[in-house]
Amino acid sequence: MGGFSIWHWLIVLVIVALVFGTKKLRNIGEDMGSAIKGFRKGMQEGDEASKPAELKADPPSASAQASTNAKDRAEG
Repeated sequence: MGGFSIWHWLIVLVIVALVFGTKKLRNIGEDMGSAIKGFRKGMQEGDEASKPAELKADPPSASAQASTNAKDRAEG
């Protein structure tokens, strides 16, 4: 008593194939595969959206650039 043996599972598989037919089972498998792929893609897109955007430094303003140039000339 307890778990099923390989023979039990084979009999169940044969009965399911007879009831639904192999074409129907293949269609169900393809649908499940595409659903899983879509789910994984959605999870990856969700991870990318939750990551903070990379911050890029703004270029220095004209007044900051001018003061830096003036300091360089004064030192040199």
